Parts: sequence; C-alpha cells; structure tokens
Amino acid sequence: MPARTNDDETGERQVRPERAGTAPPAQPAPPDETAQPAGTAPGSDTAPGSAGPPPAVEPRVAALRRFAAAGRHSRAARLTGCAALLAVALTGGAIAVGADRAPASVPVASSAVDPGVLGGGDLDASVAALQTHLRTQPRDAGSWATLGLAYVEQARTKGDPARYPQAQQALKRSLSLAPDNDQALAGRAALAAARHDFQGALTAADAALRQNPYSERALSSRIDALVELGRYPEASRAAETADARRPGVPVFTRYAYVHELRGDVSTARRVLEQALAGAASPGDIAYVAAQLGQLAWNQGDYRSALTSYARALAADDSYLPALEGRARAQAASGDRAAAIEGMETVVSRYPLPGPLVELGELYEARGAAGDRARAQRQYALVDAWIRLARANGVDADLDTALAAADHGDRTAALRAARAEWARRHTVHTADALAWALHVNGRDTEALPYARRATATGYRSAAFLYHRGMIELATGHRSGGRASLTSALRLNPGFSPLGTAEARKALEAAK
Repeated sequence: MPARTNDDETGERQVRPERAGTAPPAQPAPPDETAQPAGTAPGSDTAPGSAGPPPAVEPRVAALRRFAAAGRHSRAARLTGCAALLAVALTGGAIAVGADRAPASVPVASSAVDPGVLGGGDLDASVAALQTHLRTQPRDAGSWATLGLAYVEQARTKGDPARYPQAQQALKRSLSLAPDNDQALAGRAALAAARHDFQGALTAADAALRQNPYSERALSSRIDALVELGRYPEASRAAETADARRPGVPVFTRYAYVHELRGDVSTARRVLEQALAGAASPGDIAYVAAQLGQLAWNQGDYRSALTSYARALAADDSYLPALEGRARAQAASGDRAAAIEGMETVVSRYPLPGPLVELGELYEARGAAGDRARAQRQYALVDAWIRLARANGVDADLDTALAAADHGDRTAALRAARAEWARRHTVHTADALAWALHVNGRDTEALPYARRATATGYRSAAFLYHRGMIELATGHRSGGRASLTSALRLNPGFSPLGTAEARKALEAAK
C-alpha cells in the first residue's frame, strides 16, 4: 500500500464517519491539533545561526543537481548516460518516452500523495507561502513541521528525492524550537516511511503518539510501518486502535489494506466504499477512488477498475495513481495504444520505477519498430532514479530487486532482495527474493519464499505467477500448473509480458 500521511494541522476533516467496523463507541474528544505547539515563539526574532527556510527550487532542477553530485562518486561513464536519460525524462522530453510527439501537458500528482496536506490546493504555492512566512517568523515550530511534511510530499509528487534532506532539516528545526512536538515527530515518521526506513518510521510514530495519542498522521504512519515490516497481526491491532480514535479516510484506507493483505477482499471493498461515501475534498475522493480501482484491478475486474479511476480523475485529473492505474487497466483490457499513451504521460514528467517498467514492458509487448530501444531507455531510467534516490537517503533495494530481476543485473537483483529481506519480512519482499533467486537459477532456495509470499491469502496474480514458475522449475508440476492457472484466472492481464510467459509455461507443462 502506498504510504499515506495526513496533515493534522490544516487538513483535518470535519466529517466524522462511522468506524470501519461498526458504529463508533463513545470516546473522548481528540485534543486540538491545530493549536500552536508548546514552546513556539510567534515573534519575528531570528533563531541564532538561522538562515531562514531554503529558497524554492524547481524540483526537476534539484533532481538533476543532486543526481549529478551523486554521480561524481561512481563510474563516470555509466552515470553520465543515466544522468542524460534522467535529464530528458525530468524535462518531459518526448525522447525519453520514445514518442514522436510532445507528451500531453496534463500535470501529474504523486503516488501516495496526501490530499489533506496543507489543506489541499496547490502544494508548490503552499510551500512558497510557508517559506515566506518563516522568513519573518523563523521561530514558528508548527510551520517548520508543516514545511517538512510539504517537502516530503513534493519529493513524492515530483519523483524528486532531493527534497528529503530539506524535509529532514525543516523537521529538525521544528523540534529544536519545540522539543517533542507531535507534529514534527509525526512528520519524521512520514519522512522515514518515504525513505523506506520503516523501523525508523515506527519509532517516530510511537514517539508522536506518546505526545498526542490522537494524532491522525502518527496513527496512520504506525499502521504503515507495521505493514511494511511484515508485522501484520500488530498492524491489524493498530488499525483497530486508529479506527477507534480517529475514524476517517486515512484510517479507513489502511484498515481496508490490512484486510486485503489477508485475502478479505469483500471487507476491504466495503470499507473503501464507506470511505469514499464520507470523502469530501477532491483529493480524498481521488485517493479513495484510486484505491478502489487498484483493488478491482487486482481481482481482474477491469470494468470496475476503469470506473473507479474515472471517478478519481473527475475529482483530480492530475492524480498520478489514477492515471497510472487507468493505463494498467486499459492494457489489461486490450487497449494497448491508450495504455501506452497514458503511461507515457506519467513517465515523461515523473519517471518512477513502477511506471517506467510498465511502459518498457508495454513497448516490448507491442514490438513495433524501435520499441525494444524505447523499452531499454525506460529500464535505464529506473537505474538512474534508484541512484538518485540512494544519494538522498532512500532505501531502494526493493525497487532494485523488482526491476533488475527481469530487466537488469540479475546478480544485483539478488543482492538487493537479500538486503531488503534482512530488514523486513513482508509478502512483497518474500516475492521479490523468491523471483530474484529464480532468475539466478536457485529455484530450490526460492520455493519457500514464493510460498511465504502467498501464505497470508493476499490475492496477487504476479505472486502466483512467480510461485508457479518456481514450482515448475523444481519439479512440482501439479502445483505449478495450479498456481499459474490461478494467476490467469484471478487477473489475466496482470503484466504485459508475464501474462504471455504464464500461458506459455502452462501450455508446456500439460
């Protein structure tokens, strides 16, 4: 599940829907999270040694600047090529997507964007306003915390991890002014999660909740961290606690995902529909509708998925998860041309690993003149993004393992998958390690991980496909056929390339 945060200061929802499970019990009113944190000095005195907030930097420029700096410490020739590709992609050039026309001008939001941050609206304008305010009110701890969270959102919305160090500094400044203020501690949890430091996210969320047990952001981040650490029973209890304290869209979506992970799709769908019914802002509507679209796509229900994505885009026509999800659903429905056009729009602006791999595979599946070269450019951009992310403190091992196993250095994929598994045991890291072992010819070692990836009941056609291929490779023909059949029955369009490979393997195993 994409990490989701919610701004407790300004994005608070006034509607109090019923809890995800049942009617809400009587509960104490949550403390006022819009109040200025303790220790905040509202005056205009500049803190000693303060230079004020950093000036706004165009994210694409910042990304290239950071990536170039990282590149000086690696192989110059290889990184020069990657940096050039990244530069083309970040400037929205048609070359990066192999298109003969300029990409569409629709602005793209981010995966995991929090629609509540800064109360909605134009995130860049809100950041600029915060920066201006902090130049005159540099001791406003609450605004520093909000700015830090906004930088986290900018990093995700623009595919620019260079914003994470800025977020870290802003949150550090907030805590120096008001030690233990829950807004900044919850912001640290969000930042750690964005960098894939989920143990750090859990520690920060717990610290925030000690200060404010009703912090919606901290409650949500705690669920996210436990899910991403593979501690699913604890995540389920955390979701129940959050639902009791702060029922609302952020908690509902996490509550739904916890149920989806154990195969309870009907409950997940019901809770998301309840969340959508209670959503008021365009951002919330887009977020929840896109989640419903993803849930439908996972079950192979492409018509429902497209309907949900259409509703999300009606609320926010720049919402990246909906644009990306619609393209995937179009591809699975057989409309490859629309899928490629949609995915080109996404990656021409913000080249993130998932869409880049999907677009590359769509090119390979189409097989037109020049498509192989176009696909290779997308895979090279994944490598460039991973280097940029690592240069800015992001753990990118799972991204590396998933992309490199099929489209890169298989040895590097296995190394990254092992490193990620050492940090956290989730269904996704189990699947990534199983597949990396498989592509390196170590199927006997891979099989237990493939089985573990499917053990919770989570319904993923990709996981079943990987398991089936590994079972066939280890001589478990009956199990392999059953897994591949289940994958194709569940979501027959789960992958532009994997679907064809599954059918081919199933035919050969008869």
